[in-house]
Amino acid sequence: MRTLCLAALLLPALARPAGAEPRLHRHEASRMSMACAYTIVAYGPDPEALPAIIEAAFDEVDRIDRLMSHYKSQSPLSRLNRDAADHPVAVEAELYDFLAECLRYSRESDGAFDVTVGPLMKAWGFFRGDGRVPSEAELAELRSRVGYRHVELEPNGRTVHFDRPGVELDLGGIAKGYAVDRAVALLRGRGIPAALVSAGGSTVFALGAPPGLKAWEVSVQDPRDVRRAALRFALRDRALSVAGSSEKWFEAAGRRYTHIMDPRTARPVADVLSTAVLAESGTAGDALDDAFFVLGPEKSRAYLKRLPSTEVLFFLPVGSGRWKTTRLKN
Repeated sequence: MRTLCLAALLLPALARPAGAEPRLHRHEASRMSMACAYTIVAYGPDPEALPAIIEAAFDEVDRIDRLMSHYKSQSPLSRLNRDAADHPVAVEAELYDFLAECLRYSRESDGAFDVTVGPLMKAWGFFRGDGRVPSEAELAELRSRVGYRHVELEPNGRTVHFDRPGVELDLGGIAKGYAVDRAVALLRGRGIPAALVSAGGSTVFALGAPPGLKAWEVSVQDPRDVRRAALRFALRDRALSVAGSSEKWFEAAGRRYTHIMDPRTARPVADVLSTAVLAESGTAGDALDDAFFVLGPEKSRAYLKRLPSTEVLFFLPVGSGRWKTTRLKN
């Protein structure tokens, strides 16, 4: 779902005095999962154990993919999409709690973030990559079955029910951030003091800091030119998530359509290039970068006031291939 890459760099300007920390060893590895390259750079005291710990973190990401992928026909999420309109479907606690969190983000953002966008992604051709513009009649029909209010949760039996046929969940706008958080939790539990976990560049979490430094430096690419860095952030125990329009898009009748949808209109958002969100978790950042992208700068201000320790940076087009930034912080 994302378009901008985040590159990890060391930040010499934030160096600590030599000898302030015990000797740590570095290991870096990547694995394809959830349709992107997850990369982990980690420091630990035991160089022999470090590679296996990172592999275990990747295994945790794969587990989340098996649980939440709507591309895998046998996943619990795919089963929900097939059956939940016919009858309530019982799901395991982790998926139930995660869906409850998704609906909370939907309520609080007035529907700007919404995991029922699955039918929209298919109708606009982004599910398989064959972009098309739906007819007005098709869009009207889509609006009747897209919206978080169609998802009913029953906590006693941990069941999920759709109130009409055709509702479909797509967790692509938040599951990668959650997988990052689960990987970070595993690394912490295995005694790793410093790591950078990246989900294909769309969400990055900085755990601690590299030896001798106060933070990790993460760069956000220029929304118009992927060869350039637009900004750099110093991160420590914080997430950075990016939503952008430059990777998944198509043109029709001289107009460009991006994959980030406004669930309320059933149409792609047209007036934002990208958003970058600093948040306390990958899950929050992954949800909020889409929500803010849909809301835009002015309508995001009220929502942001309810989100402590959160910042958002908007990249907005100003014509002739140029852009400007608007930064909001709580």
